[in-house]
Amino acid sequence: MIDQNAIRARFECVAAHLDERDRRIWAAAEARAAGYGGILAVSLATKVARSTIGRGLKDLDHQPLLAGSVRRAGGGRPPLILTDPTLISDLQRVIEPTLMGDPMRPLLWVSKSLAKIVLALKELNHSVSKNTVSRLIEEIGYLRLVVRKTDERSSHPDREAQFEYINQQATAFLAAEQPVISVDTKKKELIGNFKNAGSDYRARGCPEQVRVHDFIDPELGKAVPYGVYDVGANTGYVSVGVDHDTAQFAVNSIRAWWLLMGQARYPNAQRLMISADGGGSNGSRVRMWKLELQKLADELGIEIYVCHYPPGCSKWNKIEHRLFCHITQNWRGTPLTSRMAVVELIAGTKTTTGLIVRSELDTREYPSGIKVSDAQMADLNISGSQFHPDWNYRISPNSEEAVIFE
Repeated sequence: MIDQNAIRARFECVAAHLDERDRRIWAAAEARAAGYGGILAVSLATKVARSTIGRGLKDLDHQPLLAGSVRRAGGGRPPLILTDPTLISDLQRVIEPTLMGDPMRPLLWVSKSLAKIVLALKELNHSVSKNTVSRLIEEIGYLRLVVRKTDERSSHPDREAQFEYINQQATAFLAAEQPVISVDTKKKELIGNFKNAGSDYRARGCPEQVRVHDFIDPELGKAVPYGVYDVGANTGYVSVGVDHDTAQFAVNSIRAWWLLMGQARYPNAQRLMISADGGGSNGSRVRMWKLELQKLADELGIEIYVCHYPPGCSKWNKIEHRLFCHITQNWRGTPLTSRMAVVELIAGTKTTTGLIVRSELDTREYPSGIKVSDAQMADLNISGSQFHPDWNYRISPNSEEAVIFE
């Protein structure tokens, strides 16, 4: 007589530690040890199906499975691509109309959601889940990607050469312990209780409440941040203007950086290098920019070397990825409720690489549309480089004569 209670007791002791394969092999070993009628007795005691115990007996008589395997070869449900041979072709046909990217590349991406793809496949008599569709899409070489800015259209033929020229000039200035700064205007920001891109940690269910429409507040206006990044010192200065973004405002921001930070770090400076975008308030064709730089050179008594990036290359300006990006991260998800809040958030920007930022509010008015005459341009002590003098030039104090420099 087979003692089913003893079998049940032994099974309850080890059941929690057995996987699918171990369970059937244990049951098969008990059945074989019990002898005639063992399969039925073990099945009644453990609730393991007799067919499962039979498969366990076959496992005992065959070679052990590979390490980590639970089922013998052929076990489990067959893949859908075998039972539904048209699934892959229909899946490609569904996503093909929304397919984007270069068809010659091995990796493509789709714009339809998984739910819409599943619904379209069901209309073609395919029973498939979103998880399966997601796995199959990756297996056939598709991914869901965001758009990447890579198409620059036409670029200047001397673009790379200008990059190299700027690098050579900056390297020489830094080696001589002369200041090198990167300048630009950051995106104008609405002042008030407006949505600011990004997210920040807050109590669950308590997001910051802001205005629905981004219409400028006539009383608060906008903030115009103009940045100066000191390449050698890894420090930044941002002047937050309240009026127009003009060349006068730009140069006055450089003047403020020099008085507050630059002259203390570079007491023996004889020349200053500025890398700037090709357009905007500090553009290579802006007459007022050069006129104001002449005034600055006369005040400081140093030569100012200017190198402009080619058109469409502003994102390579160091200030973009050494200063502005960190400021944007620092105030993400925070409404800029006042101009002083902008100043304080900018000044609070720090990085693990040691970036320090100082910010000041500039409440002066900078009227736009001021014309610079040919006579004023003729009085500039400006000399162009032999390589692209329209992009690279030197402005010296008016006591010196202009010459062509290398």
